[in-house]
Amino acid sequence: MLMRLPASLSSFLSRGLGNSSVSIVFLSPFPPLRGGIARFSAHLLEALRRDGCRVEVVGFRALWPRFLLHGRLSAASPLGEGPLVLYNPLTWFAVAGELKKNPPDILLAAYWGGFLAPLLFVLRRLSGVRTVALLHNMSSHESFFFEPVMRRLLARTLEGAITLSDTVSREAAAAMPSVPLLPLTHPLYPPEVALPPRESARHELGLCLEDRVLLFFGFVRHYKGLDLLLQALGELQSSFPSVRLVVAGEFYEHPDGYRLLAEGLGISDRVIFLPGFVSAGQTASLFAAADCCVLPYRSATQSGVAQLAKGYGVPLVVTPAGSLPDAVSSRHDGVVAAECTAPAIAEAVTELFMREQEGVVSVSQQGVADEGWREFGSQAGAFLRRLAGGEE
Repeated sequence: MLMRLPASLSSFLSRGLGNSSVSIVFLSPFPPLRGGIARFSAHLLEALRRDGCRVEVVGFRALWPRFLLHGRLSAASPLGEGPLVLYNPLTWFAVAGELKKNPPDILLAAYWGGFLAPLLFVLRRLSGVRTVALLHNMSSHESFFFEPVMRRLLARTLEGAITLSDTVSREAAAAMPSVPLLPLTHPLYPPEVALPPRESARHELGLCLEDRVLLFFGFVRHYKGLDLLLQALGELQSSFPSVRLVVAGEFYEHPDGYRLLAEGLGISDRVIFLPGFVSAGQTASLFAAADCCVLPYRSATQSGVAQLAKGYGVPLVVTPAGSLPDAVSSRHDGVVAAECTAPAIAEAVTELFMREQEGVVSVSQQGVADEGWREFGSQAGAFLRRLAGGEE
């Protein structure tokens, strides 16, 4: 069914704005939709408004038909509150029509895969609104044959783009050399809920205070390498008998495959699987319980999970995939594995445990997180104002 735009957006677009402020429509998943894109966009929305931009949102009601997920995500996964349904082009035309009737200065659109290029092309061509992409990724994590075509289509659509990592900046510059780019860095996420005491957080999970606890957090997808981490845990158990792993997040793949792998490796008693959505309170408890957060990714650009962990003051173990090493800028931040392999991940975890014995640990970065979002909003706002004025 074709959905109407929210009344707040229609009235926002019809009011018009003075010359002192740039008007932006921000197209993205937003909460209650789940995932890193929605979380990032909620923080950026607040940062842009603090910077003086006039921003209204166009959110997604749904990204994928539920039957395509084959029950992999929680049945309780909520629908969004926006007018767009990514797989229903009729909703694209409705949004484009509203934008054309009452155009903002800029359409800022979150972009994380080639399947979004046709949507942005339609909105740009039908509305005439200058379009800027917030590039989380230049292509999907699971590449498709049509990605090169989608990159060319995106280059024909955009007046500018904001990137979040050096990896994406290089890809964007190569694919869209004529499109102005603003390279920025993903800010840390400030904790939404205060950390509880470690003893109580571990008690809730059935863990001992003396355990060495690894945390794998977020959506579980093949490219994120949970199987590599399980294999690494198998190598670590002889050197660290008290090592434990907590896996928390929604699974894109059936969790039974990972449970069987853990059993085959003889580590099932060391792994706690917590499949499903993780609330803000549960997130705080998980990071309070963890000695480190492990990102064993096979491929990546950057990661919101890394910035979430650093915001909670939890050290990282990351692979050298994409720009993940940029999140580990000092010995306090964690360790970068030499390779995207189980033995290398096990060696990196061992090094981190040795550093903990030396007293080299991460600390809370709440103030850094807050300042990071202010600076991000300021630079992004200035860039959007320049593009709205026809400048590069």
